[in-house]
Parts: sequence; C-alpha cells; structure tokens
Amino acid sequence: MFTGIVEELGEVIALSERAEAARIVVRGKVVTADARPGDSIAVNGVCLTVVDVDGDAFGADVMAETLRRTCLAAVAPGEPVNLERAATLSTRLGGHLVQGHVDGVATILARQAAPHWEVVTLSLPAALSRYVVEKGSITVDGVSLTVTEVSGEAFSVSLIPTTLAVTTLGRKGVGAACNLEVDVIAKYVQRLLEGRD
Repeated sequence: MFTGIVEELGEVIALSERAEAARIVVRGKVVTADARPGDSIAVNGVCLTVVDVDGDAFGADVMAETLRRTCLAAVAPGEPVNLERAATLSTRLGGHLVQGHVDGVATILARQAAPHWEVVTLSLPAALSRYVVEKGSITVDGVSLTVTEVSGEAFSVSLIPTTLAVTTLGRKGVGAACNLEVDVIAKYVQRLLEGRD
C-alpha cells in the first residue's frame, strides 16, 4: 500500500527483456536507504518487489501482465521515474490509499500553464470512466492527485509547482503515456452495488 506522495525522482539504469517478463534496475538514494529484498517500491505507480539492492540501486522483476497493463515497458535507461516506498502504519496519509496496481494507461492531451499551477488534461479510458469524479482522487504515474474536471473521454488535474518540480509529470509533454490507478474504494463500491437485487 502506498499514499501517492512521491519520495524522489529516480533514474532507470537498465531494462532487460526476459521470457514473458523483464528485469528493471532503478537508482534512487532515498528509497534504497533502508531497502531489502522483498520490500515493495512503486515505480511510476507500479508496485514492484525488490529482488536485490546494490548501493543506491535496486532490481525488480516485472511480469508480462504488468508490462501489458502499464507503460513501464517503454521506459529507457536514463529516464526519470517516480519512486515511493510502501507505507507503514506510522506513515502520514498525505495522498490517498494507493495499491500500486495500475488500472490503465492515459495519454496527456493538453497542458495549460497558469501563474501558480498547471492544468494537465489526460485521456480517460472508457472502462475507468465510472470511477473518476470531479474532486475525487486518482493516481497518475504514482502521484496522488485531485480530479478537477471530467469531460467525456478526458479528465483534468491541477499540478502545483512542487509536483511539477519533483515528479515526472513536470517533464512529460503532450502525447506522453501515464499509468492510471483509480480510487480502490470506488471500485469496491461499484462491485458491491452490482450484487444488489
């Protein structure tokens, strides 16, 4: 479980393909400071299990299902990624409950700069639209954000200067792909309502 508050901007060192899987190696001084094999670290919102730690870098295996459902397969060595260690019982819940289980991929459709923030509009996959509401929570590349507008097949979020500076969302341009995770509570409510007579 995560909170969607990115701890640092890491860097992909390597991504090597394997049969029906891949191995990713990521550099991140903060997240590796106390990392051990078996720990969970979110990479652009994807929960990965640490396999090994070497100095300020960690390796993780990525299964085919994850490669299919996320845009993690497209990262390249040298590319920045959002990193967050799993929450503990003493962690402040600064964002919202995030599982690190990506529900779909969105594309950045527009960016509109304002004096103190930037509005970013992303595509909204049809299968996820029922879970996205104005003022609700959504995770974009592992960043907990508040939805500011939902319109047809798109939604918008407003990014403060800190988010723009310390996450990949400040660097991605129009046309870039982002991992999406909708609010898990909304998914459970929808599932419960399906079973009503």
